[in-house]
Amino acid sequence: MLIEDLNLIEPIQRALKSEGYTEPTPIQVKAIPELLKGRDLLGCAQTGTGKTAAFALPILQALVEDDEKIKGKRVTKALVVAPTRELAIQIAASFKAYAKNIEIRTVPIYGGVSQKPQEKRLAKGVEVIVATPGRLLDLINQKIISLKHIKYFVLDEADLMLDMGMLKDVKKIITYIPKEKQTMFFSATMPSEIEKLANQILKDPLKVVVSPVSSTVDIIEQEFYYVDRNNKTNLLIHLLKNKEIESALVFSRTKHGANKIVKQLEQSGINAEAIHGNKSQNARQLALNNFKAKKTRVLVATDIAARGIDIEELSHVINFDLPEVAETYVHRIGRTGRASHGGTAISFCAHAEKPLLMSIEKLTGKKIKEIGEHPYPLMDTRAEEKKSNSRRGGSGQSKGRSGDNFRRDKKTTDSKKDDRKDGNSWRKHRTNKKKQSFK
Repeated sequence: MLIEDLNLIEPIQRALKSEGYTEPTPIQVKAIPELLKGRDLLGCAQTGTGKTAAFALPILQALVEDDEKIKGKRVTKALVVAPTRELAIQIAASFKAYAKNIEIRTVPIYGGVSQKPQEKRLAKGVEVIVATPGRLLDLINQKIISLKHIKYFVLDEADLMLDMGMLKDVKKIITYIPKEKQTMFFSATMPSEIEKLANQILKDPLKVVVSPVSSTVDIIEQEFYYVDRNNKTNLLIHLLKNKEIESALVFSRTKHGANKIVKQLEQSGINAEAIHGNKSQNARQLALNNFKAKKTRVLVATDIAARGIDIEELSHVINFDLPEVAETYVHRIGRTGRASHGGTAISFCAHAEKPLLMSIEKLTGKKIKEIGEHPYPLMDTRAEEKKSNSRRGGSGQSKGRSGDNFRRDKKTTDSKKDDRKDGNSWRKHRTNKKKQSFK
């Protein structure tokens, strides 16, 4: 099937051709004809499947056919809600590219920057808003945005919103939208809470499942290296000496870890930048733009920040730290191999991460190729881990977790809070005993 076969209007077809589109992806083939008829959609699709065009093109065509203005002013009729700033910017850019030959305005709304420029653009009138939940609610509460005319509503990356604790805000946003509307709901995975929300807001939806998360993109070459944790940076620097690695997206589990990797790469003469939640929006966007323009060879990212990264012809994805959740591995490596381009996914596996590697292979149903010959082979670190555990107060607290060097930040914080709470209780008990002894 060709783009011309999707029953899209000629101005949109011209825009698609200028963007290099010739053949639609499977999700576009299944979704676009039905969305043009006005049906709701429940899409289970991982990143890189072409889902943005799958919902953007029918919305743009519907807006052209329904060119209603109120008092001569453009009316906001389409709302796309996305979890991250980068993803909101990326989706808005896609809308603008597809609408280059039609009079439809799109504005991205997100936090981390001044709201004044966004206010000015909204005041001119826009048909499409692409927003993150927090800033959208702020502007709704300030009476700057009204959603009472929304006819097309898209919820993208719903499972990530759940992980980021945004579901309450999303439900609040839904209360401001008319009940009569066309809804498109996308999620790479379907946890019970997400499924429940989908059932609440969708009416007889078309269900489209494309490249489910357990099926790793076949065109991506996957390999891993066993390496000690303290030698991961050395191995990364060694691999980057290979000029075939034209561009590398490196995944770090933590923000601090991302900054540390960048610092060590820069010290070795490798041009690198980091992108994560602690960076300002301007800094994140600059780093992303530099990487896309190939001014920066290596971009080090955390998982949440990377959900909005869309880069054509990315040659390598490197898992510096293996993810705790196996599905996240598929999201990560999906950054390469986009738009039918090949790519390579490299993973570093320390001794403590072996269970994570096993979980990934179990989910994907594939054995990942081990690269055994390299300058930094894995040494048996179990003795070191026992020492590390004893310094943390005994091996019992990390039994079955092989040193547990990859605890979630929140759990660590909660643990510290509990320690402080226990300490305060002990002091209070001692103080009360002293008071009693002086009576």
